[in-house]
Order: sequence, then structure tokens, then C-alpha cells
Amino acid sequence: MRKIISLIMGVICSLSFFLTSYANQSNEKASLALWYKQPAQEWMQATPVGNGRLGAMIYGGINEEIIALNEITLWSGQPDENQEQTCGKEQLAKIRQYFFSGNLEEGNRLATQYLSGTPHSFGTHLPFGDLKILFHHSDKISDYTRKLDIEHSLTTVLYTVGNVKYRREYMCSNPDDVLIVKLSADKANALSFDLGLDLLRKSEVLSFGDILSFSGQALFDKQGPGGVLYKGNIHVSAPTGALIVKENTIHVENATEAIITIDLRTNYKNTGYRELCDETVQNATKKSYEEIKKTHIDDYKKLFDRTKIFLGKTKFDQLPTDIRWKQLKEKGKDDPGLIALFFQYGRYLLISSSRENSPLPANLQGVWNDNLAANMPWTCDYHLDINTQQNYWLSNIGNLHECNAPLFSYIEDLAKHGEKTAMKVYGSRGWTAHTVANVWGYTAPGQGVGWGLFPTAGAWIASHLWSHYQFTLDKEFLKNQAYPVLKKSAEFFLDYLEEDPRNGYLMTGPSTSPENSFLVDGREYALSMTPTSDRVLVYEALESCIEASRILSVDESFRKSLEKAIVKLPPFKIGKDGTLQEWFEDYDLAHPNHRHSSHLLSFYPFNQISMKQTPELAEAVNKSVYRQLNSKNWEDVEWSRANMICFYARLKNAEEAYKNMKSLLIEFSRENLFTMSPAGIASAESDIFSFDANEAAPAGLAEMLIQSHEGYIELLPSLPKELKTGYFKGICVRGGGEVDLKWKTGKVISMKLTAKEDNVYKILVPSNLAKLHLRKNGVKFIPEMIGNLLTIHLKKGEYIILNNK
Repeated sequence: MRKIISLIMGVICSLSFFLTSYANQSNEKASLALWYKQPAQEWMQATPVGNGRLGAMIYGGINEEIIALNEITLWSGQPDENQEQTCGKEQLAKIRQYFFSGNLEEGNRLATQYLSGTPHSFGTHLPFGDLKILFHHSDKISDYTRKLDIEHSLTTVLYTVGNVKYRREYMCSNPDDVLIVKLSADKANALSFDLGLDLLRKSEVLSFGDILSFSGQALFDKQGPGGVLYKGNIHVSAPTGALIVKENTIHVENATEAIITIDLRTNYKNTGYRELCDETVQNATKKSYEEIKKTHIDDYKKLFDRTKIFLGKTKFDQLPTDIRWKQLKEKGKDDPGLIALFFQYGRYLLISSSRENSPLPANLQGVWNDNLAANMPWTCDYHLDINTQQNYWLSNIGNLHECNAPLFSYIEDLAKHGEKTAMKVYGSRGWTAHTVANVWGYTAPGQGVGWGLFPTAGAWIASHLWSHYQFTLDKEFLKNQAYPVLKKSAEFFLDYLEEDPRNGYLMTGPSTSPENSFLVDGREYALSMTPTSDRVLVYEALESCIEASRILSVDESFRKSLEKAIVKLPPFKIGKDGTLQEWFEDYDLAHPNHRHSSHLLSFYPFNQISMKQTPELAEAVNKSVYRQLNSKNWEDVEWSRANMICFYARLKNAEEAYKNMKSLLIEFSRENLFTMSPAGIASAESDIFSFDANEAAPAGLAEMLIQSHEGYIELLPSLPKELKTGYFKGICVRGGGEVDLKWKTGKVISMKLTAKEDNVYKILVPSNLAKLHLRKNGVKFIPEMIGNLLTIHLKKGEYIILNNK
């Protein structure tokens, strides 16, 4: 009995500090909302809602509400059996001989001739257009507020007309799979409006009873023939008002409340899309609004509430979001609360665009298409030379592992199509994919080899399968979903690699270092043998497959063949200017100001170069980053700036990481905190939303606060003075761990590590700890410790608490 009482008291004591800390944190909690005192005047000021399939942008207009409608599978284009040319192993070997002999001119010419992709019906993701609601307001407007509550995934618009208070609520429910809008007035019969459509797609619009329905085909000639068939249903309920349907408009008169229920469907892998659209709306309208709302919020919070973050209070915390943004943009004033909000906003956007039941992963614009990217040469697709990867950099460290599911399903589909490309183009087994991909199985090189001949792109996106395992230790996932794809990727490289007769290294190529080029004797070339990015990605593909094979105890002979190949890959090299070479040869950059830096993948997100294991190479990375940032007229965009946050976090340069976070918000975000590629880049006439940096920059912030890539957990590795006091809860580390951390004036106050799977964890104890107190599952604990590295064995559900007092 005494032992039991002692154990209980130990648990109480160990938790008391942590509970007190989090009780105090309730007073520090900032509002998790983007809010404004006026309606949006343009798309980049509107706020997003989504459920992983449906998406909408809410303008919050007073007399005219605009709701921009999206659905993730609304794609133009169609499958293309002739997307690649036939080259084959024999012709590829002939092309390579020119590169091995130093004849870059002829090698590039032949590679262009035989290895260019030939897309005919690539397509693009498209927006539907707008739902418009015209209100009949005549009195003075006052007390307007528009708010996106990211803690509950709920948008509200409040305003007063005369003496009537109006309220609107918008949500996109995953459980009920609908977009739903509730309009209400606090005076009876004070709500009147007309609801209609302003569509971008040529559609047949029908109105009957209380439903507005539209259908058609997503044709878009700019990107070739074909397109999905679609249907949309908009149901309006106004129990106390009159509802009149005329000329494809629903008119509501003298209501007190109205509910608008929306579903959009396509025939992408869904032959019963029309019936499903009808059923989804019918099922939702049988439920009360409050029931749908509660289910939606409960479902959302199961994901969102896993992680909390606080980075300090300022006088700006109570300001509208656009005003805070302007304070930062125009005056450069520090606003740690805005950075914390931006981190959680990234998690909100990922939950809203990528769920376990999503038919496709988040694309270049998540699930919110502005109709601008689709009209650009790059389209709104899946770019596999960094953009799609960045979309998911936050998922694991941000405790949203389930959000990876649609990406993994997409990769599996890509791999099936990529087997044809691997054999037809390269004469190799396994699978490959290149720079751009769509939903129709496009895995061929791009039409221009200078940017599109990137055969390791498939390995890069597939590396997310291995990263997911590293964070979750989900062995069933590794066995059933990850390993089969990783194995076939490794098979491709075993066949594709060729020994360089000059040095014995196994080489890739010809290929590009996305999307860059180099100079030799005054001439510019894009293609060479084994650009550094290829070396990084081949190594990652082989190494992850070797490790997975060991963990699963399968394919020993195949594993040995990979082990033989991996040691024959070329090494990293430091160039004459002290930077990490981007190519195997020490070529001069044709465009030092170019936005890509794919050779630095070795440092982040991978760990082939690190501060601890390879300090000389890490310094070369540091010089590469400095050179790029300081190149004249650097072609900086949102994702390249997010890269800099991540690089400097890994370099332990806290102030530069923070400076680049501020720069991203100042130069590459808009009033709704969407990150964007600015007007003037790549022929864009206006700012174009890009989802990637909304995820990659928060991932970089997490790297500033905690790292685990070196094989141990490091706390506050890159903490800037501007974020000297704060806490987070529920950030994940490799090895299946979840960490809560509190710090003050730059010093760790408390840390809790919870094991989600059985594992051995190593923690680098901060040097500035005054005194270390450890408890394991509530009991005082003395760990194994070598130097300042402590080792702890935890079973699933067990935890340790570290206090500094």
C-alpha cells in the first residue's frame, strides 16, 4: 500500500509543475483567428474553408456575398498514352558516352531529341466559379466583423443594418461532406436575398424546388483536350420565409434564418458522381444545422487540438489580421503572435485540403484555385521538383500524420504509371516520375529538358513514405504501403545507374538540377551526368529501402545489391568558391540568382550533410545559402524563402532563420496570410497563391524549436531572441515521440516526451540548465547519460518529464 501511495504522490508531484505551467498558459492564449473589419475586395483578401475535397473562399460582402467554389478533382485533360518518346537503354547509353567524353554540346542535343516529353492532354486543376448572394439592405451598416476561427474551422460574418443584427456562418464539413452556410437575423422576417451562380465553366444550370443544380465538363483548351464531367447541387432552406425559384436564381423573402447546403462532384474515379451529389445534399438536409456543426467541429478538433504554440505577447495581438500584417510589412515590427498564428494557420490549411478520405492530395494551390495558376504555363498541377513536397513538410512534425494519406495514394498511382515511363524512356525496371505530374498518370519528362528531365523526382516524392515511418514507426504502413513503392523506386535506379568509365562511380543522367543551368566555355547547358540533387535522391532511395528491408526482415539478396550500389555513388564536393557543388563537375552557375537550390536537399529536408556529422560540408551549405541570398536580383519566391528558414534553422543560425520568416510574411504573403509567387516572376501579371510556403515555413519554425534528424532530440536549437519566451505542445519528433516544451528567456523550463510507440530516445540536455530533474511515468528517474546526451527506453504511452528548477 505504501508503494502505491508513494507512486501516486510521485505522479502528482511530477505533473504539478506541468499542470501549473499549462494553467498559466490559458492566460497567455492568443486568439486563433484571422479577422477583419471589412469585406474582402479581392480573392487574396478572402478566407479559405475546406474539408479535404471541397474548398471555398469567403469574401464576406455585405450587399453581395461571393463564395468562390472549388473541388479537388475538377481537372481538365485526359490520359495520354503517347506522353513519352521511346529512347531505351541502348540509345541512352550512346547519349551518355558523349557526356562521359566531355562533349556536352552533342550530349545535350541528343538528350533533347530523345528524352523530351510529349504531352498532348496534360490538363490542369480548375475552379468552378462563384456562388453569389445579393442581400436587400438599405439602412446604415455598422459593427462589421469577418472572422476565420481556425481553432474550430468556422468562418463568421457579423454586421448590423439599422437595428437588425445579421450573422453568417460558413463551414466545410468532412463527416457530412458538404459546404454549408447559415444566414440569420435577430429580428423576425428581416432576411431577404437572391442566390445565383457566376461560373467559369460552361454549364447547364437548372432550378427546381429548393435546389439550384449545374453540370458540364471541365474543358480548358490551353492544356489540351478532355476534362472531367461534373455536377453541383445548392440547396436552400428558409422555413419562415418565402422561397421563389426563377431564371436560375433562388429568391428568399422575409426569412429569419436560411441554410445553404452545397456539394460538388466529378466523375474522376467516380462513375456514380451524379447520384452521390444528390444523396450527399439530401442526407445533410435531413440533419439539423447544429448537429452538422457539432460533428464538424469535433472531427476537426481531433486533429487541430493535438498541437498548441505560444511565442509571446505584444500590443498587436488584439489588432485585425490585415492591420497586423501591414504593421509587419510596412514598419517591420516584430509580432511573435502573428508567427504563432501563421504556424497554426498552416496546420489549418493542411487539414482543410488533405484528409484521409481525400480523393487527391493538395495541389499547387491546395484546394483553393484562384484561376490564375491554371492560366499560367506551369498550370495548377503537381510539381515534383519541390512544390508538392513542401506541401507536406509540416504534416509529420506538425502532428498531422493522417493528412499524408491522399499523398501516399497518389504516389502509389504515380508509381504504376511510372513503370511504363521507366521502361519506355530508360529501358529500366521499377518506376520513375519527373518534374511535373497530373491526375492522368503523367510521369514522362517535361516538354523542355532544361526543366523537365528530372528522373529522380519520383524518388523525392516517395521519400515522404519513409519520413512518415520515421516519425510514426508504423510498421504495418511500412510493410503494406511504403516498402513496395520504395522497392520499385530502388529497382529503377539499379537498372538506370551507369558506371562512369573515368572514375568508377555509378552515375545518373543526363538530367537537370531543377531548374538551373551552368556555363562551360561561355556556353550555357542544362543537362549533365549526376547533378548533386540526383546523387542526394538516389542515395535517399537506396538507403531508405535498405533500412526498410532490414526492419521488415525481407529481400536480403536485393538489399545486398543496394548496399553494393550505394557505396559507388559519387561523393559531395566543395567547389572552388567554397560552396557545395551543384553538379559533379565544378561548373559556374549560368544564373547565380536562380530561385532553385536543389543540391541543398542533402542538408534539408534530408540529413546526408549535417552540422554534427559533416561540418565542412555544412559550412559549404552555409556559403551556398549566403551566395544565393546575396546574388544580385535573386529570383526569390515564396517557396525559396521558406527554404531559407529551414536551411538556417538547421545551420543553427537563429537570427537569420527568424529574419527569413519575417521576410516571407513581408514580401511573399497577403492579407489572408496566403503565401504567393509575386507579380513579375515567371511572367505573372499579379500575385498568385502558392500553397507550398504556407506549409514549408511553419515546418521551418518547428525546426527552430526542436530537431531530431541527428538521431537525438535537440531542444531550442535555433531560438531567436525575439521568441525568447514561449511554449509548444504536441510537436512530433522522429522515433514516434511527441514533445511538449516550455521556455523562458531562452532557457528550457520543462519538457515532456511521450512515446507513441516503443522506442529508445536520446535527448541532448541543454547546457544552460541550472539543475535537471527527471521523472519517468511520475517516478524519479536516473537515465543513462554520456556527456550531455541522455538515453531513455520508453514503451508506447509512457512519458518522461524534465524540469529545470
